[in-house]
Amino acid sequence: MSDAKWSRLENAAKIFPSTTSREDTKVFRFTCELTEMVQEAPLQAALEETLEFFPFYRYSLRRGLFWYFYEESREKPVVREEHLPPCSKLYHPDRHGLLFSVTYYRCRINLEVYHSLTDGTGALAFLRMLTIHYIKQVHGEEVLSHEALRNAVPVPERMSDSFARYYTGKKKYEKQKVKRAYRISGIRLPDHQIRVIEGTASASQILQKSHEYGTTASIFLCSVLLRAIHAQMPKRAEKYPVNLSVPVNLRNYFPSESARNFFSVITVGYDFGKNPDDFASVIAAVKEGFAKELTDEKVKGRLNDLCALEHNLLTRMVPLFLKDISLNIANRVSAREITMAFSNIGRVDMPAEMAPYLRQFGVFVSTKRMQVCLCSYGDRLTMGFSAPFVDTSVQRHFFRQLTEMGIDVELTANVQEGGEAHADL
Repeated sequence: MSDAKWSRLENAAKIFPSTTSREDTKVFRFTCELTEMVQEAPLQAALEETLEFFPFYRYSLRRGLFWYFYEESREKPVVREEHLPPCSKLYHPDRHGLLFSVTYYRCRINLEVYHSLTDGTGALAFLRMLTIHYIKQVHGEEVLSHEALRNAVPVPERMSDSFARYYTGKKKYEKQKVKRAYRISGIRLPDHQIRVIEGTASASQILQKSHEYGTTASIFLCSVLLRAIHAQMPKRAEKYPVNLSVPVNLRNYFPSESARNFFSVITVGYDFGKNPDDFASVIAAVKEGFAKELTDEKVKGRLNDLCALEHNLLTRMVPLFLKDISLNIANRVSAREITMAFSNIGRVDMPAEMAPYLRQFGVFVSTKRMQVCLCSYGDRLTMGFSAPFVDTSVQRHFFRQLTEMGIDVELTANVQEGGEAHADL
């Protein structure tokens, strides 16, 4: 395929091929739950329409001498009923297949994406448009207005590398040293499975409770999560802080409509061995941590830091197999500073005329440790925990705190056959 189009990986994408494994496939899943059963043929037609707006989803990942790169694939994406465990491997070095899949189960549309291809914001833009086109296919043009496609930015802007655009090459900023963190451990599920527990609550209830503490929903829920982790920590482990890795959407800080990766990560945490366990103290510390890490100087400094290595001539000349080794080591070292990850994708904005057909959106990821991802649609906020462990103490403590505050939570959990089971608190 000598005439195939190709593209470089943007900065944040380069870590994922080097650190993908059976234990962590680096795949995340977005779901859209409809108010009616999904039909396969209209979903296939909707996918083909959507790909016209996102042509880079047709790329596969290839190895070069010095870097990975994308190359246009001849493979046609085919919609299928869900048949594999959540977040199954998408990147296979010897196959050069597509890096995403669209499946369905009953009323639910699933979009799974390899993280090298895009981040959560970019994948959500794809699922949003896929859902709009699907509803148009099933219910006719009358449900589609100009407003429905108002995010149809030009394809070149969607495909742009915003890291390269905003890298200035300025001197590195002074990073705060992060201590080794408490790590959640336990008996793991067989065959590298992950357990997914999704809680759905009223977004307005969460916001009201957050405002009572004078903060945002993200800071409020981070604080709930920190206390949930502490509730199951052995006393001897309190010598380590509990640290959360929190992805930051850089589109909130730089003008960008890119649908590829454009994020960085901050660390916020709490030292329960040195500080009180009460909620007010935890939330004050988390609020201060967010404020310190999300200054304009630090956000720009982290972007320049991320990009500096790939612009270094010596680094660029190192063969790919040595880069893979180095990135693996760096990833393992940085993992020692993190207890788990917390990611809030935010509100899913859908046209008002689509509301009768939509129930909720959700998101979760593959993981070797434990992660929680959040998003909301209308008044339904979903909180998707994924973990490789048999024990579910952290999830239980998290949702119990919410219910004890008067917030109603509905729980579902994945089962082997790919369906769902309701769970009790």
